[in-house]
Order: sequence, then C-alpha cells, then structure tokens
Amino acid sequence: MKILFSPPDITESEINEVSEALRSGWITTGPRVKKLEKLLAGYIGLPTKAPNCVCLNSQTACGELSLRLLGIGPRHGGSNQDEVITCAYTYTASASVICHVGAKLILVDCQKDSLEMDYDAVERAITENTKAIIPIDLAGVPCDYDRLFEIVERKKALFHPTNELQKALGRVAIVADAAHALGAKRDGKMIGTIADFTNFSFHAVKNLTTAEGGAIAWKPLPGISNEKIYEKIQLYSLHGQSKDAFKKSAPGSWEYDIIGTWYKCNMTDIAAAMGLAQFERYPQLLARRREIIEKYNAAFVPLGVQVLPHYTDTYSGSGHLYITRIPGITDEQRREIINKMADDGIACNVHYKPLPMHTAYKKLGFDIKDFPNAKAYYLNEITLPCHTKLTDEEVEYVISCYSKYVKEYIKK
Repeated sequence: MKILFSPPDITESEINEVSEALRSGWITTGPRVKKLEKLLAGYIGLPTKAPNCVCLNSQTACGELSLRLLGIGPRHGGSNQDEVITCAYTYTASASVICHVGAKLILVDCQKDSLEMDYDAVERAITENTKAIIPIDLAGVPCDYDRLFEIVERKKALFHPTNELQKALGRVAIVADAAHALGAKRDGKMIGTIADFTNFSFHAVKNLTTAEGGAIAWKPLPGISNEKIYEKIQLYSLHGQSKDAFKKSAPGSWEYDIIGTWYKCNMTDIAAAMGLAQFERYPQLLARRREIIEKYNAAFVPLGVQVLPHYTDTYSGSGHLYITRIPGITDEQRREIINKMADDGIACNVHYKPLPMHTAYKKLGFDIKDFPNAKAYYLNEITLPCHTKLTDEEVEYVISCYSKYVKEYIKK
C-alpha cells in the first residue's frame, strides 16, 4: 500500500462548485466568499446578520490582521515595545505574525507531557507591555480558555490600552490560533466563540480546505460595531481600498479611495467555491476522523503508546492530527520508526519541531534549553496519517505496521 500523510479530500462536488465559479465570470472576492463567511459564522454560533467572520487567504493573514486590528506593534515614539505571548511548541505561523507587526515575541514552554502552553508561565510572562496571548488549539484540541481568561483578568491592573479595541477589552487580548480546530468545542462552546479573535486555516492539509485560505472570527466588543471591524479587515486585506472589486463592479461605481498603504490577502471566489462544497460535507468529515481515531486508540493505547486525547467530557476536538509518543525511545529510534513506516508505504510526520530549534528563532535569541518540556515532547513524537481519504483497510494496515514497531522498540 501507499498511504499519504494528509491528501485533500476532493470530490466531484468541489470540482463542480469551482467550475461554476469559473463559468460565472466572478473569480476574485465576491458572492461566494460572502456566502462562506455567513455559513461559517452560523456554524460556529456567531450572529449571521451582523458580520462576525471574514475569509482571507491564510490563517497567517488572519492572525496578523487580528494583531493589527488591536493596534499591536513597535509603538513608535513610545518607551517600550508591545509584547505578545505564545507557546514554543507550535508551527512558525503562531509566532511569525507577532514579528510581522513589529511586536516582541515572548515564548513560553508547554506543560510537561502536554501540548498545552504552561499557563503558570504565561501568567509570569505578562508585563505592562503585554497586549495579547496567542494560544494554540494544536491538533484541533481546545486549550483551557477559562484559565487564560482568569489570568488576563487578574493582570488587568498592568494593562495599558493603546487603541479603541484594546480599550473596549480593558485587558490583554486572547487571539486564538485555531488553524486545526474548526468544529471543535470546549464546555459546550464552539471554538470561534470563546477567544476574542479566532483564526482558522483552510490550507490543503486541513480538515476543511479551500487549497489556501483562512477565516478570522471575533466576539462582539462593547461599544464597537461588528460592521466597523468587518470594514477594517476589508481595508487591511485589499490594499486599503475603500471598495472591493464586487462593489466597484456596480454601474457608475468606479471611484474609490485608498485609506491606508495596507496589505493584499483576500480570499477568491474560486477558493470559496471549494470551501462551500467542503462545508456541506463537513459533519461527515469530522465523524470519519473520529472513527479513525477511535480505531487507532483501541489498538495503540493497550500497547503503551501515549496518544493525544481528542474527545473528553470537557471538550470535543476536530480530530485534525493523530499525535503519538512511544515512551522511552530516543530521537534516533523515532527517526528509524518513521523510516520503517515509509518503507511500508506509510507517510508519517512530526508535529512539531519546537520553534527554538529553528534557525530563525535561534537568531532571535531563543534557546531550546529554556524549553525542556517542548524538547522532551518532540524527541519521541510521531504523527500517523489521519484523514478522510483513508479506507478501513488502510487504517488496519497502519495499525498493523505501527503496532509491530511499537512492540519492537518498547522492548528495547
């Protein structure tokens, strides 16, 4: 067998939707993007009459624009640089957006034997310059938002707002990296309705894909209309142009203004068309992921494999990644297992190599020695294929091959 790690699940439905978009003559941001925004807002549980969701070309763009909306940056003319806290155990996009806006990146370790950020370390890291925390719902498992909100409420006395949105919040903002977490819930609340801003990814390997894409959702802020936030995101994502192409296309509506020298990160109707078809299938896609995870758990947990819990009494994840650890193995043995699985035709992966181990973050002054929990988790982590293109036969094949190596290496 040849089992890919995470191929996109594309059917004739997606192909037909994209074809219809192409035939329509409207291929950039237009009616399909607007429709997808409303569907996503309704699915998450946000108001659909007032715009609370904007689709962009990536989760990274969504994360950056969230920080820019909050006025976070280098604070030119001020005495100190704004600070934003995130976890060392994540993909670069969680942290790079902090650097993009000119704020100071503050990394904290994850908890021991956990992918969740160390909340005690987060609390210690907050200063009068802290403007946001970026928690990560890694693998689609929701983090402890209650704990985070308790922390920022306790630290309110240190907070000094510098723009209108910050004043409306009156505390450090929670800006969630929910790239993996569309459809996840915690304490009965959908991810997208808990954090102040929540940013989703629709990249090719995600549960719901638009090839490239993302969405930014936000909770209503006191005294600030959703329309105002929506309009600001539109301006940021379309060069600061006062009218998008859809509005400009109306007869006699050619004239526009450039409000600011901003960015270009809108979603196209072609991408949204794919997303609309995926959205119709999404409940079934999530259900299939859960089936696969439950089959894996039934096979691997009795062997002593440590697995990431996706479904508990507190939360229900999106089942995005099947993350495992084989206790006691070394980094070298982990690599041997991945290579042996590859020889069997099974592509595995590692999620993630902690940020302080990468060149870019070393250059920023970070050292993995300061993040022992992240390093320990990484050294024996293996991610198995978990996607909706897997057949039951392929799932059983993955189980058979991995079980064989688990037994071999645990004995060592």
